Amino acid sequence: MVFPLQVAPLRERREDIPLLAKYFVGILEKELKCPKARLTEAGVARLQSYDWPGNIRELRNVIERAIIVARGNALDFDLPMAITSPRFAQPVFERSDAAQPVFLTEPEIQRRERDNLWMVLEKTGWKIKGADGAAELLGVKPTTLISRIKKMGLKRREPVSSALPGS
Repeated sequence: MVFPLQVAPLRERREDIPLLAKYFVGILEKELKCPKARLTEAGVARLQSYDWPGNIRELRNVIERAIIVARGNALDFDLPMAITSPRFAQPVFERSDAAQPVFLTEPEIQRRERDNLWMVLEKTGWKIKGADGAAELLGVKPTTLISRIKKMGLKRREPVSSALPGS
């Protein structure tokens, strides 16, 4: 008697998603004869945060749709975010002691968002769009990122001149 092979659901094998995604991107680009699309870290993180009620076939379909829409750009996966993803199941706050949770106020959240955005912009040399640009690293559209930069009043620092004044 032959028993069917039991494979764990994709939601229980999140560590396999990056490799599967890369594999499907390669195959589907050839099958669909589409321009080469970029699978980003933010895209992989989005795939891994999804609860995957289906299985590998659903992953393939999501990637196929993203490749068609991307037209050679970074892949953007239109998936609902999981509210209770196992990856984020830990409490968001830290505990300084067992009785009192530490939380962030709205101004502190905004300061951290601003600091994070500044760090990414500096890391990318203020490159907003394209491969390894700040928008791609953050997993947002370039227009959204430009809006946030303006809203936060961030401006690129002027390069410090190495020449002495008056020389």
